[in-house]
Amino acid sequence: MKKITGSFCLAAAALAFSLSAAAADLPAIEKAGTLKVATEDDYAPFNFINNGQADGFNKDMLAALRKYAKFHVDQSILPWTGLLAAVSTGQYDMALTGAVITDDRLNVFNFTPPWASAQHYFIKRAGDNSLNTIADLSGKKVGVQAGSALLARLPELKAMLEKAGGKLGPVVEYPSYPEAYADLANKRLDYVINVVISVNDLVKQRPKVFAKGLPVSGPGYMGWPIPKNSPELLAYMTKFMNHMRETGELKALQMKWFGETYDDLPTEPITSAAQFHKLTGM
Repeated sequence: MKKITGSFCLAAAALAFSLSAAAADLPAIEKAGTLKVATEDDYAPFNFINNGQADGFNKDMLAALRKYAKFHVDQSILPWTGLLAAVSTGQYDMALTGAVITDDRLNVFNFTPPWASAQHYFIKRAGDNSLNTIADLSGKKVGVQAGSALLARLPELKAMLEKAGGKLGPVVEYPSYPEAYADLANKRLDYVINVVISVNDLVKQRPKVFAKGLPVSGPGYMGWPIPKNSPELLAYMTKFMNHMRETGELKALQMKWFGETYDDLPTEPITSAAQFHKLTGM
């Protein structure tokens, strides 16, 4: 399997962004009458296929956005590994997916006010009593999605392991999480790391196969990435998110898809690493 690091993908995206046509900001979108959004379809419970149909939190948020907006919202479904690069190079105006906010991504994108918390947890096989503490992860093989935020915050787990007298083991990157979960179930991996919402969803759906471990990062947030040169679109999407919050629709969708609500999320866009660090206590 070809290994692609998150930092490499973002660096390439940033370079391409500087060399290509920019994404459209709000005036151009309104003039054209179309907002182009990129989503994925293989990351439950955010975007996934259910009985041949799109489903998930962002599917419902997209439906709400289409009711709110006075322009057409055109959706394209892409593989996750190329999705953010496609947005950064101006092929799409924004990403409407389960994107975790990171320092590297903030070099290329601003983020809408967060709509979910994103702390990272490890997943193990159900009945595996060898992985009960962070120290137990020392030297073990871990699976993560290529180009994901999980890679960007692996140094936090590395530091936790070193503090416990251990070390980070081999890291295997996958195009999508279902492939990583399959290898975990088949004992090709010792554990997988994902955001807590996805971990909860996986364990709920397959409790006889997988079990939830411990947190392997500090706090975090999920939001929608918008290119840096689209400040008016960011302001528009911030108003939309405020609308969803004020009407109670956001809380209802959080409960529907995540089984909990998040009342203490920031209500402003996140646009810099310094702001992000202050919010998360990093």
